[in-house]
Amino acid sequence: MKTPSISNKLSAHPRESSALPYRSSARTARGFALFNCHLATTVLLLATASAHADALDSPADSEPRWLAGDHHIHSHFSASWDEKTDPPTPILAGDAIYPIPLNARMARQHGLSWMVTTDHGGPHHSKFNLERAYPELLRSRKEVPEVVQFYGMEFDTPGADHASLIIPYTHDEADRLYDLESRFAKWEPWPEDPSWDREPRMLEALRVMRALPARPVVIANHPSRSATGLGEYGLDKPSELRDWNDTAPEVAVGMAGAPGHQAEALKGDGSINRNAARGYYIHYPTHGGFDQMTARLGGFWDSMLGEGRHWWITANSDSHINWRKDGGDFWPGEYSKTYVWSAPNYDDILQGIREGRVFVTIGDLISELDLVARANGREAKTGETLVVASETDVEIEIRFLDPTTKNHHGDNPSVRRVDLIGGNVGGPVSDRNADTNPTTRVMARFTSEIWKRDGAYRVMTYRIENVTANTYLRVRGTNGKELEPKPDPPGEDPWSDLWFYSNPIFLSIR
Repeated sequence: MKTPSISNKLSAHPRESSALPYRSSARTARGFALFNCHLATTVLLLATASAHADALDSPADSEPRWLAGDHHIHSHFSASWDEKTDPPTPILAGDAIYPIPLNARMARQHGLSWMVTTDHGGPHHSKFNLERAYPELLRSRKEVPEVVQFYGMEFDTPGADHASLIIPYTHDEADRLYDLESRFAKWEPWPEDPSWDREPRMLEALRVMRALPARPVVIANHPSRSATGLGEYGLDKPSELRDWNDTAPEVAVGMAGAPGHQAEALKGDGSINRNAARGYYIHYPTHGGFDQMTARLGGFWDSMLGEGRHWWITANSDSHINWRKDGGDFWPGEYSKTYVWSAPNYDDILQGIREGRVFVTIGDLISELDLVARANGREAKTGETLVVASETDVEIEIRFLDPTTKNHHGDNPSVRRVDLIGGNVGGPVSDRNADTNPTTRVMARFTSEIWKRDGAYRVMTYRIENVTANTYLRVRGTNGKELEPKPDPPGEDPWSDLWFYSNPIFLSIR
């Protein structure tokens, strides 16, 4: 089997004249080590890649289940940059500080079955990524085999904010990421070139990704972190996310519903910083720990679903530096989890994300969530479509598992309420920046007085009579009393306000 090739590509790649200033991190004082690329690194890469290629042929566990993961994790290869050199020299651990194997061990410790290493870039970071980060990822896979570890990056998205770029697990995964980063990441070129930071360049990148035999997945990270108000978006505009999804609907599949940096308000001694913004959303806050694009009932996410788009949400840690070390982050899996219904292997996990077989939770509020729609002997689950004749009655079942164990704060939070939310699917909107769906409504609210118990599970049912319109259905739940998630005040303890969300089911009228 072919091993990743790095010769020639490292020193010569056609580069276009363009760029905008790369983003240096504010956390540059931690863990400095100068970049020094040795030939031995190349030898290590090729040697370990051979074992990696053999592993691709090993049999996979085929039993699907809910697998928790995190698609946005930084290692010490998220560098800062020494601007005294030309080009700038990457400084190891200048932004995030942990080696990849440590991230994997902490992911395992906090209950994750899969993760994605997503370091962000800078001038010629693609070479640094390939020569330094990839060999360490291969070593991490051997040291922590219990965790499925994808290769990826936090893509410096042209014309927008950041996105998780998840590369399929193949014999040439290193070449694929190197090619994409070196050609399209907006902070990659040196000298800087503003023309690289334009949306058409992102659409070109998506067309390239779409044409690959093994297509990656792109998820917009912290999409409203630069927003200045409710519906007043910054770097990620609704029209751009629609453009991504239109260009490559099986690549650009969604956005982070619950962003990382949720530990911003926690000091290292466990006390609260009363001025800190949850998720580092300093201009306009999160709602219940979720981005406004997700949390606002009848908002942007509902407008996308109302077009019939397969646009999914996820959650992640965005781990750089743990809060115990005065960072603003939880360990992977310590607080946020993205659950995928999948067999524990690379292909099925990635396909599960692509197909929306996903629910998300924070604070380990729940550990399983099944949303099922049934009619005439057929059924659809999260991420799927149930085709029914007009005027058919549809039975909805919601089943969740509220763990009896304590979360990583030592709490055992309980679900207080579950909401079934629905809206009409009316097809494409004329306004590409539309961010509302007036048909969205809470169809039913369930509390402990209403749901039933089935062993350890809570079960609730709802009957939708005489369905005559294309519809989507989704579920959310909370441990709190708020009927709608309110803006999170500065200094809010993230463990006190917990929510979970499912991705939707679609009902299509035949």
